[in-house]
Amino acid sequence: MSFEIIAMVILAAVLHAGWNTLIKIQGNRLVTMAVFTLAGSMVSLLVVPWIAFPDRASWPLLGLTILLHTGYHIFLPIAYDHGDLGQVYPIARGSAPLLVAVGALVVAGETLAPLSLVGVLCLASGVMALVFDKGQGLWINSKAVFYAILTGGFIACYTVADGLGARKAGSVLGFAMWLTIGDGLLTFLVVFCWKGRKMLSMVRDNFRIGILGGAMQTGTYWIIVWALALAPMAMVSALRETSVLIAAVISTFVLKEGFGIWRFISAGLVTFGLIASRTGR
Repeated sequence: MSFEIIAMVILAAVLHAGWNTLIKIQGNRLVTMAVFTLAGSMVSLLVVPWIAFPDRASWPLLGLTILLHTGYHIFLPIAYDHGDLGQVYPIARGSAPLLVAVGALVVAGETLAPLSLVGVLCLASGVMALVFDKGQGLWINSKAVFYAILTGGFIACYTVADGLGARKAGSVLGFAMWLTIGDGLLTFLVVFCWKGRKMLSMVRDNFRIGILGGAMQTGTYWIIVWALALAPMAMVSALRETSVLIAAVISTFVLKEGFGIWRFISAGLVTFGLIASRTGR
């Protein structure tokens, strides 16, 4: 990869950890997420005239992945309601490829290359270190762990649906654009039905931060799509996962969550595991 692509992918990792931080620090995280995704869909609507529409064969998968992304957008802020950024973020990001690897082995009989196997073992170790952490783990903070793993499950499912849908779409950018539009609108609608009219005042109070977060969220996604078109996919995916370490730094030095040595070890294992599992494919 060229230096420019490396720099942009690292920027995407910073933006991803950044908008997750914004979700965490807001008073009503679910509403903030709804505003983020709505703002992102508005950004995507601006480029509709210049991007090809995805082929009809991809529409069922597009609808499925919109539902899965919406579930991810709902349960991630709920996880942050119960746990720290330094706990929820690594579990959600790390459990997703772990669940995909286990599911592929059980359902499809797919085996892993040696480097990928090492990566999955590191992921398991890193995630389990947080799940069974004595201070904030499963027995002390079970809701945070449960919702973080559930979020990881949605990430795992939409990752598969995204990949299959993009292959049938003809236009990868078109698939990504309508996915962003669809899940942004659906997420906002679901939260509005949940919160009712009182949500409108919350949207007004969170409008500025919502625009910022929406731009960061959409920017992350489009940078990665751009990079994947120009550089080896395994390298782009692996470098993007440095967001776990960035979130660890933010958790410790910005949010003052008392990260501790075991959380740093966990973040390191999850990051290395993600890189190894993706690079070793």
